[in-house]
Amino acid sequence: MESQPQQLILVEKSSNGIATITLNRPKALNALTREMMDQLAAVFRALEEDAQVKVIILTGAGQSFCAGVDLTAASEVFKGNTKDPNDDPLVQMEKCSKPIIGAINGFAVTAGFELSLACDILIADSKAKFVDTHCKFGIFPSWGLSQKLPRIIGVNRAREVSLMLRPIEAEVAERWGLVNRVVSPPDLLKAAIEIAESIIKNHEGLVVEYKAVIRDGMKLSLADGLRLEKERAHHYYANMKPEEFAAMQKFIAGRSANTRRTGSKL
Repeated sequence: MESQPQQLILVEKSSNGIATITLNRPKALNALTREMMDQLAAVFRALEEDAQVKVIILTGAGQSFCAGVDLTAASEVFKGNTKDPNDDPLVQMEKCSKPIIGAINGFAVTAGFELSLACDILIADSKAKFVDTHCKFGIFPSWGLSQKLPRIIGVNRAREVSLMLRPIEAEVAERWGLVNRVVSPPDLLKAAIEIAESIIKNHEGLVVEYKAVIRDGMKLSLADGLRLEKERAHHYYANMKPEEFAAMQKFIAGRSANTRRTGSKL
């Protein structure tokens, strides 16, 4: 009897709108092959089009999030990794309008590091470690690590991480603002799901718009970002339906009344 081929990318959807993507090549520490990259890009395209999915969680099977590109397939991967945006998982993650939570278990190395930086919120387990090995192997970054990391942790720290190959362990990653929080390994997915559920409770349309304005504004100067926010706010309110205004006013009135009763702050 022939064995069934391994599913390299697993997708699980919950009834409340959470989709969990798992890189599933644990014996290879989830190192990426060309096939995995194509499948991951296709999964993000499909989830973007799925109206039932509100939040996406990305994690890895086994003891590692992603150990980078499988070097046995490096030539095939690097020669084609930017030619077709439909097959580029980072392009599809950047285009995704839905919040992406990275649940980082163990190693996130080079391409795995870049996958994590394409997420909107990062939760790491206490064994997580972020490593940039581009300079070790003579691989030029093309998934954003050279530009995103300095903006998150600072230019000098990023130089140390990338040029000296300094690993960033979980506690340091949290202190530097690279990850939102660190939890014990058994609690990683639970913590990611709790964050996803908190997001889902909010106004779905504005969650999508807010993610977009943060993403697009970060590419601009502060002055241009403020103008962008103002422009999108005007557009948002101009297209708000009367019943949406009424619902917002009702919510604000109820919150104000509750604040007066309890004496609590907003």
